[in-house]
Amino acid sequence: MPGLVDLHLHSTYSDGVLTPTELVAEAASLGLRAIALADHDNADGIPEALAAGRKHGVEIVTAVELSVLREDLSDIHLLGYAFDHKNTALQKALGEFRDFRAGRSVRILANINQRLLEEGRLPLDSTDVSKRAGGTIGRPHIGQALLAAGYVKDMEEAFVRYLVPCNEPKRFFPLQEAINLIHEAGGCTVLAHPNFIGVSNGRLEELLDIFIAAGLDGLEAHSSGAGNDGIDRYITMARRKNLIVTGGSDFHQPIKGGVVMGTGRGNLKIPYRCVEEIREASEGNK
Repeated sequence: MPGLVDLHLHSTYSDGVLTPTELVAEAASLGLRAIALADHDNADGIPEALAAGRKHGVEIVTAVELSVLREDLSDIHLLGYAFDHKNTALQKALGEFRDFRAGRSVRILANINQRLLEEGRLPLDSTDVSKRAGGTIGRPHIGQALLAAGYVKDMEEAFVRYLVPCNEPKRFFPLQEAINLIHEAGGCTVLAHPNFIGVSNGRLEELLDIFIAAGLDGLEAHSSGAGNDGIDRYITMARRKNLIVTGGSDFHQPIKGGVVMGTGRGNLKIPYRCVEEIREASEGNK
C-alpha cells in the first residue's frame, strides 16, 4: 500500500506547539499514512498520539529524540523508534531527563525575567508559560510568551534577544547508554538530521562507523534542510554501511516560511518503506 510518512514530529510534551492529538489530526488532513512523535528526551505524549492515531486512521510509530554526547561532539540527536514506551528502564531514564529539563526551563525563565526587569519591563508569568506548554516547558513556549507580551516581533527575535543569551546548560545521554536503552526496550536507533551536525561528509562517515560499532541502526536521510542532493548522498551513505533509511521534517510549529509537516521545506517525500525498515530493524534487535 503506497503512502507518505513523517517520522520526526514534536509536540507540547517537549518544544512543539501542537498537542499530540492536534499533530495526528493534521497528519490525517495531509493524507499521511504514518507519523512518529519524537519529542526531546521524553515519551510522555505517546499514549495520546496512539489514541488519536486509532481515531484518525494514522499509524503511529513510537519514537523519542535523545540528546547525546560523544567525546568532543555534544548535542548529537539520536532517534529511537518502535520501542516499548512502557519499558521500565527507559521510563526511569526519561523521567530523570524530564525533571532536569523542567528545572532548566525554570532557570531560563528566571534569567529572562531578570533581563526584562533590567529593561524596565514586566516579567513573564510562569503560569501563562506553563499553559502554553501543556507538558514540559521548552524554550519555544517561553518565546511564545515573549511574543504575546509584545516584547519581540517574532520567534527569531525571541531567540536572539532573550532565549540564547539567557540559556542554561543541557544534559546529555552518553552515546552507548542511549543506544542500549532503546535496544533494550525493543527498538532501533537512528542518527537524526545529519546535515545539522556540522561536519564534513568524510567526518560524518567516520562518525557513522563509530556509532555503528556502538549499535546504530539507521540514518535520517530524508531531512529538512538537506536538499535533494544531500538526501541522495545520505541514502547512498546509509546503504553502503547497511543502515536503514528514515526521514522526518522535524516539525515543531506551523509558521510562515518554516518547516511543514510531511514536506519539510517543500521537497520531502518520505516513503512508507521507512516504517517497514524501522519495524524490521527493531525485530532484529529483540
